[in-house]
Amino acid sequence: MRFRHPDGSTVHLAYCTNVHAAEDLAGVLSQLRDHAEPVRRRLHRDRLGIGMWLARDAARTLTADPSAVRTLRAELDRRGLEVVTLNGFPYRGFGDQRVKYRVYRPDWTEPARLDHTTDLARLLTSLLPDDAVEGTVSTLPLAWRTDFTPERRRSALDALGTLAGRLDALEELTGRSIRIGLEPEPGCTVETTADAVEALTGHGAPPAHRIGVCVDTCHLATQFEEPEEALAALAGAGIPVVKSQLSAALHAEHPDGEGVPEALADFAEPRFLHQTRASTPQGIRATDDLADALVPGALPVTVPWRSHFHVPLHASPAPPLSSTLDVLRATLAGLVGVPEPLTRHLEVETYTWQALPAGSRPRTRAQLADGIAAELDVAREMLIDLGLKELP
Repeated sequence: MRFRHPDGSTVHLAYCTNVHAAEDLAGVLSQLRDHAEPVRRRLHRDRLGIGMWLARDAARTLTADPSAVRTLRAELDRRGLEVVTLNGFPYRGFGDQRVKYRVYRPDWTEPARLDHTTDLARLLTSLLPDDAVEGTVSTLPLAWRTDFTPERRRSALDALGTLAGRLDALEELTGRSIRIGLEPEPGCTVETTADAVEALTGHGAPPAHRIGVCVDTCHLATQFEEPEEALAALAGAGIPVVKSQLSAALHAEHPDGEGVPEALADFAEPRFLHQTRASTPQGIRATDDLADALVPGALPVTVPWRSHFHVPLHASPAPPLSSTLDVLRATLAGLVGVPEPLTRHLEVETYTWQALPAGSRPRTRAQLADGIAAELDVAREMLIDLGLKELP
């Protein structure tokens, strides 16, 4: 979906396909047929943007076979879909029954991460619409925090510098610019915008014209960051917002209220990691997972909790829980409700549909498509309210 910003530029809105399990090219093609095209039809649009997730094996197949890239591009065109951004965070196995900490490997200290992201950038130059000259890829924020030594930090930043050089050469070859956004996430070595500023402006930082940030509004909210302050800090440091993922976190205003622990327990599931935070006058208190937070004494219960659980934008959890949709709305206002947008690539990313409590999960493909379309409608209305005009 495309929108005209008041400054005349085009802002792209997509949904991320990491919600659909696919490890190989055949699976990706099935995604387009079984999920993405039905979502487009529900929105009554001739064209729909998708933030494509290409797992390692799918990316390798495509980079090794130009005819496979042509097949994918033709399938996108045939189904009324377009790609300006890729989600390069998960490497493989994101549809497995247990993901948890595995999603952070390989990290930016390992050659496999650099090679995979390079492949994604090259592929994106071939997948971009004919009238687009820029693409974006979101990626792991360096590494999970455990054992991240100064030596490993230097190695990760060196790898990003190498990637930037490759992206410069790629633009010279293709005429298309690809930029990479580190996605701050709770528990990672870069978990806040302040961490991003430190990593991307300090000694050995990669060049800002290639490497910036991807602002995920669920992650921002989980860390209790104020959108206006966070975006101002990035702008003041000269760090570009390469893209933004529109998502909402799980919020408990009174963690010890009647029925709240039981309601939270329904979201403590075995597949994904749901980092949970409490904001206290002394600072953020944290656990790596929601189940850990529910252990008595793990977090203070006199202040609100937020959990890294991407809840559907159009359907906040039933009371006594809620979502951080207000943080998304405020962030979006700061990103595109300004005279010149800070980013032009927006991606709805609710990958947790099948991890929701049993009564809230879609039971059929049709129900999932209905839900994704409803989320995109919420995002579309927010953009229109900010003065953007939807394009055909």
